[in-house]
Amino acid sequence: MATMERIGITKLRHHHLLLVVLLLVVAAAGGVGSVQAAEEDEMSGRRRRSRRRRAADVMVPITILNSAVDKGAVCMDGTPPAYHLDPGSGGGNRSWVVNLEGGGWCNNARTCRFRTASRHGSSDHMERRIAFTGIMSSAAADNPDFHSWNRVKIRYCDSGSFAGDAFDEGLKLQFRGQRIWGAVIQHLLDVGMASAEHVLLTGCSAGGLAAILHCDQLRALLPAAATVKCLSDGGLFLDAVDVAGGRSLRSYYGDVVGLQAVAPNLPETCTDHLDATSCFFPQNIIDGIKTPIFLLNAAYDVWQQMHMLRSNLLRNEEHITECKYVTGRFVHQIEQSLAPNAADTSGTWRVCKFNRSACNASQLQFLQGFRDQMVAAVRVFSESRSNGLFINSCFAHCQSELTATWNGGSPALQNKGIAKSVGDWYFGRAEVKAIDCPYPCDKTCHNII
Repeated sequence: MATMERIGITKLRHHHLLLVVLLLVVAAAGGVGSVQAAEEDEMSGRRRRSRRRRAADVMVPITILNSAVDKGAVCMDGTPPAYHLDPGSGGGNRSWVVNLEGGGWCNNARTCRFRTASRHGSSDHMERRIAFTGIMSSAAADNPDFHSWNRVKIRYCDSGSFAGDAFDEGLKLQFRGQRIWGAVIQHLLDVGMASAEHVLLTGCSAGGLAAILHCDQLRALLPAAATVKCLSDGGLFLDAVDVAGGRSLRSYYGDVVGLQAVAPNLPETCTDHLDATSCFFPQNIIDGIKTPIFLLNAAYDVWQQMHMLRSNLLRNEEHITECKYVTGRFVHQIEQSLAPNAADTSGTWRVCKFNRSACNASQLQFLQGFRDQMVAAVRVFSESRSNGLFINSCFAHCQSELTATWNGGSPALQNKGIAKSVGDWYFGRAEVKAIDCPYPCDKTCHNII
């Protein structure tokens, strides 16, 4: 050990001698100050990049909420619910982002059983650590308005947008989304959220629908003085007509609502005049929600439009995830809502639905019609000064939870990106009611197809 220490000291002296010689040479040339400044700038830049990288790459551990089991709040297979919490710091200690995870639905015995072997039906299969990015990031550069807040993601394992409450004796499956919502939220209130000053309920896709369904419920549980608002990302699912003239998503939602006994947990402002299936569609709910909501959606949402291009196949297929990868491309609402395969009997939509540049004039007109329906669906909603809108003409689905679409070269409307738009709306810095011009005018999109 002594020999190794002597060798190290000798090497260190040698390095110091070389450094002294180098500095003398540079000083003679009159450049010591500039070299030191350059070295300091480079080191400072490295530190900044390192801090950003560490913040962006934080893996947040899971918390299994075993106490919820006694309340009947369990995943489809009976395992406890779970969440991930990254605590706030500094001025964000009394502020909360509560994110409801998305992940599709199940509507029959086969698809629901399948999900119990995945993270969407069992906490046994959930990742023990997940990365928080986008609106969940702790990096100020990536998430300027919410990075220091308490950020929590509630895991999704009920397959009913946290809204069902049933046990299927024949399937031996639990559909307890409403109980999971109640148990986890009560737990968060107990560990500090009860004294929150600012809360933002968010969710993507099926989680975005859940954020709408539970928005007023959360407001009622928090202090009157707290600022409580909700963000639905990619959750504006439309009761639209598919290419065969049917309403395949309505049929699918009807199965979900019936199987999981969702009806009692839907907003009464909707169910007092519409059927339960209609009240699972956000377009029939949003005008009755009292708590301020921000709708972030792609006008050409690729999940909905894909569904309409594939139609009634949903009744018989394994619609087990909300995200599908086809030839390396992420396809969503276009595949699921507008042109399902069963509706596309001639196969004329097969190429178009995976490659928008291959769509002919009549197909593009059909897709433009879907955009028009989305714009019409938010007309009354947009009249409220407390609500916000960011509907861009992109072929995408969910844009708040990825750094690239949240704030890293984000799509922009009115020269303002998504993170800035949501922040301005939440804090009242500006009114945000941005609806994009029709495709293909927007050059800032991160298109999936």
